[in-house]
Amino acid sequence: MLKKYPKFNLLFALIFVLQLVAEFNNLNTLRLIVKPLIVVSLLTMFCLSTGLKGRFHKRLFAGLFFALAGDVFLMFNNLNASFFMYGLIAFLTCHICYTSAFYLDFRSAPELDKKGARIAIALCFIFSISFYFYLRPHLGIMRVPVLAYTIIISLMMMMAAFRNLRVNKESFNLILSGAIFFLLSDSILAYNKFVTDLPHAGVLIMGTYMIAQYLITMGGIERQLVRKD
Repeated sequence: MLKKYPKFNLLFALIFVLQLVAEFNNLNTLRLIVKPLIVVSLLTMFCLSTGLKGRFHKRLFAGLFFALAGDVFLMFNNLNASFFMYGLIAFLTCHICYTSAFYLDFRSAPELDKKGARIAIALCFIFSISFYFYLRPHLGIMRVPVLAYTIIISLMMMMAAFRNLRVNKESFNLILSGAIFFLLSDSILAYNKFVTDLPHAGVLIMGTYMIAQYLITMGGIERQLVRKD
């Protein structure tokens, strides 16, 4: 994958490093310039590579678009508390778009890998319920929005896992890994916001987030449905 798109990978690596430098050193001006470029670069690469020819690609593109909106809202969270809620809604919509895209692959052969599906459901259920009830005493009026977000991102994880055997291995591994990194990023963000401040939380959140979006985008570009006779 790194050798396949060298120019884009070099560009994204530069954005990745600059964003982490901005987070580590709390450079707000650099952050404002670089953060939108994360998803803008991925959107551009995704469009040029896929042409948005099918429903899967259109839904993944929509997810990236709402992720960009979420990034913009969260950049100005300190100026207006409502922006956090707007960002939450944008990322919630992003996950719904991703989930609906992954569902298309699952629907292509729903009879496959039922054991794997049950394992994915069990793991996502245990993690999401445990983490939500850990956060719940700290959430206050955010209990319902965070519960909704937890349910949706868990569904996204499950649908990413449900693609097994229905698409080529490279796409499956990239998107499932991306979904895991997304879950990790959101978990760190929630813990940092609602429980206690973490040292260099921005570096951890943005590092895992950028990896997640990169992997999901590349997995979408490389996606090929596996035909079962």
